[in-house]
Amino acid sequence: MEDRYEVRDITVDRATGVTVVFGDDMTATYDLLELRLNCPCAECRGLRDRDEAPWPKPASPLPLAITDASLHGAWGLGIEWNDGHATGIYPWESLRTWADGGKPSFSPDSGRGV
Repeated sequence: MEDRYEVRDITVDRATGVTVVFGDDMTATYDLLELRLNCPCAECRGLRDRDEAPWPKPASPLPLAITDASLHGAWGLGIEWNDGHATGIYPWESLRTWADGGKPSFSPDSGRGV
């Protein structure tokens, strides 16, 4: 894997977002709202494909927050949200492409299959 896709450090701030330092020292910060709206799971992708927002829902807790985050193997970050949603896995390669100015784009298998 290229250095630019390797991850050296991850900081999860449950109230503001996620910061990733990639192997080539590039640092990218993703705020909570952009992460939640671009969740890579099949359910959220399906909603976006129908021009529906994956968040907020009528019963969504405010403010939005991360309740837990964990590494998913060596290839991505799983995030659990305070609305109970926890099926999206954010792959490092996709996050880096996003940080480099590309659109948030995740492969169809970027979910936990739950």
